Amino acid sequence: MPWDMVRSIPRIMRSPHLFLADVTARHGPAAAIPLPRTPVLVLADPDGVRRVLVENARGYGKATIQYSALATVTGNGLLAGDGPVWRAHRRTVQPAFHHGSLADVAAHAVHAARGLVAEADALPAGTPVDVLDATSRAGLEVVGHTLAAADLSDDAPRLVDAVGRALELVVRRAASPVPSAWPTPARRRLAREVAEIDEVCARIVQRRRARPVDDPRDVVGLMLAAGMDDRQIRDELVTFVVAGHETVASSLTWTLDLLSRNPSVLEQVHAEVAALPGEPGWEDVPRLRYLRAVVDESLRLYPPAWVITRTALADDRLDVGGAGVRVPAGTLVIVCTWALHRDPSLWEAPEEFRPERFLDAPRRDHYVPFGAGPRLCIGRDLALVEEVLVLATLLRTHTVRPAAPPARVDALVTLRPRGGLPLHVRRLAPARGAGAPAATA
Repeated sequence: MPWDMVRSIPRIMRSPHLFLADVTARHGPAAAIPLPRTPVLVLADPDGVRRVLVENARGYGKATIQYSALATVTGNGLLAGDGPVWRAHRRTVQPAFHHGSLADVAAHAVHAARGLVAEADALPAGTPVDVLDATSRAGLEVVGHTLAAADLSDDAPRLVDAVGRALELVVRRAASPVPSAWPTPARRRLAREVAEIDEVCARIVQRRRARPVDDPRDVVGLMLAAGMDDRQIRDELVTFVVAGHETVASSLTWTLDLLSRNPSVLEQVHAEVAALPGEPGWEDVPRLRYLRAVVDESLRLYPPAWVITRTALADDRLDVGGAGVRVPAGTLVIVCTWALHRDPSLWEAPEEFRPERFLDAPRRDHYVPFGAGPRLCIGRDLALVEEVLVLATLLRTHTVRPAAPPARVDALVTLRPRGGLPLHVRRLAPARGAGAPAATA
């Protein structure tokens, strides 16, 4: 009821993911939220989600508050774009994410993980690693080579930092009652961050343009070869920083945190990685079945895309629990991935970290960490290969232990640990016997 919404405003601003989960727990997997002018439906039902994202995907568009806010930073890239332009751009960059390109991604992921290992070893004994910062830096190499087939070590940190600051300002503005058009200090700061993003992207494109683009495999090269203009290329560059870098860093961070707090799972990962014939590589990905299940389970508990929004373009009807739910044209549909992934009617012991649930089990309709249907994340396979090999490379020689109480979740563009996430990352003793691996001080 409207008064419930008024009383919930502080919680919505503080923990929107928990608010949406509470709505579905109290009112069912298809719950109407009373907002003026726009009908809103919070959806956490597998059949309803499949209807919106897969079966009638073209009947639901991305003209939502969420994507409009993101477009302030990303422009009309694949994340916020829609319609024929989105389809054309997706076809253009698709070759950069084909299965044949993943061997190169794997090599860069291993190299990036070596840097993370060196960074941990260089710290004084007993000093924890801020895992979110470390995984973010480790991912820059993979992002650079995927985007522009080059080492972007000079440009990528500046671009990632500017994008991060801009997104934080966008999230704050979305939660503010002040109209977004007002010339506030935050709006001026956002304009400065976007100008810096534009400048860095222009330099990356200029450098890539100076190299051959006859048979490109990188995103920028493919877009240049297709004749896309600089603004379109800029928008896709920023989109892939958000969708390809921010999400992977978030997922790696939560996975390492979960492993650090579940010693028996960590022990099995150590055993699987230790059984590899040498340093992990592309050919080892199929062998790392348990580690892949660990990543899948982490994505269930902490899906980076914790909410997906769509606007109904025409009247529709959803089948939710055997009952029909009418969806009028113009309805804002909020698919709460967080709630869907933790629904006790769909998952046994949903709050527990159980990688075994993904061993030899098909991926189900109620598991959508990368979305579903034609808008399925284009970088899904790249992200999974990167995560598995970064983790395998690190955990082949090191172990992780908590350095602080469990972090609270900030539900921003992705799910981030509030205040960072410190972990002790310690080198394993050279000789490991049966049982849990020993770690050096």
